[in-house]
Amino acid sequence: MITDPTQEPGINIGEMVLHHTADAWTIPIDLGWWRKDIHLHRFADIHIGSLTLNLSPTKHVYFMLLAATLVFLMMWIAGRQLQKQRNTGQHPRGFSGAVEAAVLWVRNEVALPNIPHGERFAPLIVALFFFVLFCNLLGMLPGGAAPTSNLAVTGALAFLVFLVIEIGGMIKLGWKGYLHTIFPPVDGLPPAGSLAMSIGMAPIEVIGKLVKPFALAVRLFGNMIAGHFVILSLFGIIFIFGAVKGLNVGVGLLTAALVTAIMLLELFVAFLQAYVFALLSAVFIGLLQEEHH
Repeated sequence: MITDPTQEPGINIGEMVLHHTADAWTIPIDLGWWRKDIHLHRFADIHIGSLTLNLSPTKHVYFMLLAATLVFLMMWIAGRQLQKQRNTGQHPRGFSGAVEAAVLWVRNEVALPNIPHGERFAPLIVALFFFVLFCNLLGMLPGGAAPTSNLAVTGALAFLVFLVIEIGGMIKLGWKGYLHTIFPPVDGLPPAGSLAMSIGMAPIEVIGKLVKPFALAVRLFGNMIAGHFVILSLFGIIFIFGAVKGLNVGVGLLTAALVTAIMLLELFVAFLQAYVFALLSAVFIGLLQEEHH
């Protein structure tokens, strides 16, 4: 293990960064004055031939469930408050008014403009936005973890969107219309040439379908994991220069100010990435809902 000569004994910055960003079967709780590692229960391994699987829920799974629970509670509480306000003839205000405004903004500005007759898809886009947002924000809490910094999580979300895109396209266009999205008809050529060109373009069309969920998964994963790496690496500067006399206070204060600025940027990025994921999902769904040309 290579360590910096100015680094305090026993401190490894790379190990610290990976420890806080990688998935694990341990949830560290660090409140400064109290620290405890919660060890998660692990199931027995499942052996399938030479393959070994373990389906035990990890740290990111628990934080993903926590994000889903928080989204449900937020919508449930806001819904009850809105119902009471409407029953008494009051206008939406406070917490319920803010939630309603956010939901209507995602529905009317993200989902409906990009999906033709997209009322049936709007609840999915709203759910994706708030779920990704809460997953992003949980990673900013002390001892928290962002499930969206796990490629398996973003890949599963992208796969869900991929199924909605393709199945929704099949229902909208019918089998013949959907097959035209894979084997596009080519006008202006003899029948044999048109057929050959259509078959030749099929691999490109299939790759185009697969690139969309890949872009969704990697974009969200890359942006979230990069932010955590930057913040933790900047924190590591304090440990690297901690043993150098005369630099402790200056480097510590400068790093703290820089990390605070990066944290505020990460807060903005958390909202931005939730918006981008919901927007791209709506755009991709809408592209296949229209007649293919």
